[in-house]
Amino acid sequence: MLIISTVLALLMGVAVIFIRFKASERPVNAKKIILPPLFMSTGALMYVFPYFRITPVEIAEAIVIGALFSIFLIKTSKFEISNGEIYMKRSKAFAIVIIALLCIRLGLKVFFSTSTTPGELGGMFWLIAFFMIVPWRVAMYAQYRKLESSLKIKTETI
Repeated sequence: MLIISTVLALLMGVAVIFIRFKASERPVNAKKIILPPLFMSTGALMYVFPYFRITPVEIAEAIVIGALFSIFLIKTSKFEISNGEIYMKRSKAFAIVIIALLCIRLGLKVFFSTSTTPGELGGMFWLIAFFMIVPWRVAMYAQYRKLESSLKIKTETI
């Protein structure tokens, strides 16, 4: 089971990189930034079941790790204005960061899988992912709004 979940995680990481590079070819809008964390938030329903519940200490650890990981995503996500529209800037560093974070998460998963149940592990890693994505998307949204307002100012002065 550990091998299958590790392979699936690697495939998902590669898919994220390809999706990100394809997305940089199309203009960004607020909805594309805000919706992924909202869709992901439905995963919190797993905590309804005792099998996935984690302790307050594990919750705090997951939040801190997720927030720390988000810093790397924030630093490698930039926007640019092209042809009067806002685009995500392609970054080779982003691919490296995604792969590094994925490897770290997989290492942590293997390490904790010896002392934690699969349900608790799933609960922890969902929380890590959520607290990695939310600050990243909030920072992206703030950066997007700033560029959007400067774009509006430029078009109004022309």
